[in-house]
Amino acid sequence: MLRLASYNLHKCRGLTGPHAPERNLAVIRDLAPDIIALQEVDFRFGARPEALPRALIERETGLVPADITGTSESSLGWHGQTILMRPDLARSAVLRRLPLPGLEPRGAVALRLPRLTVIGLHLGLTRSSRRAQLARIAAKAGRIGNGHVVMMGDFNEWRDDRGLEILSDFRTVAPGPSYPAPLPRLKLDRFAISPGLELVAAGVFAGARAREASDHLPIWADIRLP
Repeated sequence: MLRLASYNLHKCRGLTGPHAPERNLAVIRDLAPDIIALQEVDFRFGARPEALPRALIERETGLVPADITGTSESSLGWHGQTILMRPDLARSAVLRRLPLPGLEPRGAVALRLPRLTVIGLHLGLTRSSRRAQLARIAAKAGRIGNGHVVMMGDFNEWRDDRGLEILSDFRTVAPGPSYPAPLPRLKLDRFAISPGLELVAAGVFAGARAREASDHLPIWADIRLP
């Protein structure tokens, strides 16, 4: 069984600042995931320097970041996204970058493991862009996946009845409201789980530090591989 998680870090600024990545790392440590997809891990402008310091990750959480090539040396992720995982999983992991269409620059990251492919995503702000982006991801997942796929991240979609039609072959799970963190009302963060994977449990991690560390609460899901 694996614990998967997704967390929009909001550049480690909490709701209004200051920049304090130790808070986010403490939340990840308490959540204890095997694999976690992160969004907004880099600052947005210039060389996009890392907002989540690479040097602190393994020491504070026991996890390691995916090896993302082709980005700035000062950046941790690609389009602000990365995936952290247990070191033993990293030894057999292969990561691919997936460019996405839309009005603003977006991309997803796909982590392929021997029995599972995890796709971290942060979709656009307009529903038309989100639909096009999900269509691209679903098409790519069928080519690079190895039978079992989990998409997870900030879908930026608050409705359950529209915008996710392309994922009809997946089990879409919004564990609960995750935004805004102090008083969550919107289910922006989700999982999309392919058939054959057993969802054992899922939830929103709402510890006191999580409400202060970002504008999103992290979500988690325990899945069992067949």
